[in-house]
Amino acid sequence: MDTRYTLNARRYARGAAKPMLIAIISIFVLLAVGAWFLIIKPHQELIMAESGGHPSTPVSTATRAAAAAPANVAGMDIDQLLAEARTAMNEQRYLAPAGNNAFEFYLRVLQKEPGNKVASDALRETFPFAATSAEQSINSRDFNEAQRQIDLLAKADPANFTLTILRSKLDAQRKTVDKQQEQEKAAAQLAAQKAAAEKQAAEQLAEQQKAQLAAQQKAEASRAAQPSRQAAAGQSATAAADGSSVAGNEGGESAQTNAAVLVKGASARYPTAAMRARQEGWVVVSFTVDADGKTSDVKVVESQPRHVFDRAAMDAVERYQFTPAMRNGVAVSSTKQQRIEFKL
Repeated sequence: MDTRYTLNARRYARGAAKPMLIAIISIFVLLAVGAWFLIIKPHQELIMAESGGHPSTPVSTATRAAAAAPANVAGMDIDQLLAEARTAMNEQRYLAPAGNNAFEFYLRVLQKEPGNKVASDALRETFPFAATSAEQSINSRDFNEAQRQIDLLAKADPANFTLTILRSKLDAQRKTVDKQQEQEKAAAQLAAQKAAAEKQAAEQLAEQQKAQLAAQQKAEASRAAQPSRQAAAGQSATAAADGSSVAGNEGGESAQTNAAVLVKGASARYPTAAMRARQEGWVVVSFTVDADGKTSDVKVVESQPRHVFDRAAMDAVERYQFTPAMRNGVAVSSTKQQRIEFKL
């Protein structure tokens, strides 16, 4: 009987303790909420009112672009500096422009009166928002302005960890920009080198075509002169002999062979590894011009340095287009050689 009574008493005590614990927790919560609304929030609003408004509104570029700094800032007293600081806070000029922003005015107040509570509290309360302004300058890649603003923040609170984050972001952005500029410069150099190589290849091709055209014109002129010479020699011959001579001339013309003529060249691609190593060289390539004007059986005869430019030269020759060689009026295959230069 005694044991059951003891257990019942304990259960009753535990059941009574739960509502009491809930009531105590509720009282603490109400006290915390009341302290926030009655003490902490009014105190913050009072500080922000004294320092020139609430900084929660986003900073805009138009707000920063305020009038020029007042004249004779160094000669202002504390009240004048605080008034200028409040104006700057209202216009959200926390850190910019230089010489006409809230932080510089508050720092001047502290120089004149190190213990000024209004200036100290305003700098502490506004520091996160001013840090956001400095971060915006970093993101817009205005690095000189961002560095000035970070230095100004460091004067207000040199031990604030936010400064370490801002400096890291500024350094990372600078490195990113430097890397982009290096890549753009390298790309421009590569494009210039490629353009120079293509220009040189085009000039070589033009010279080759000019030489081939001159040789063709010379051959045509020689063929054109043959009938005149044969006609002069046949003036004293008989009509039958004259006819035989004409037939012989026609047969001689049809037996002649015209060499293949390049009609479309292709510039050789400069190997990337050779371009980076600043290597130059040449390749002698032999190939067959088929009856359809395309190249085949492309081989490297000689190259210097070996195996560096071989593939690029062969790829270029494989894209050549020719007027095929002609024999007796019929297109035939022929063999040619060409030296391709690679110069930077």
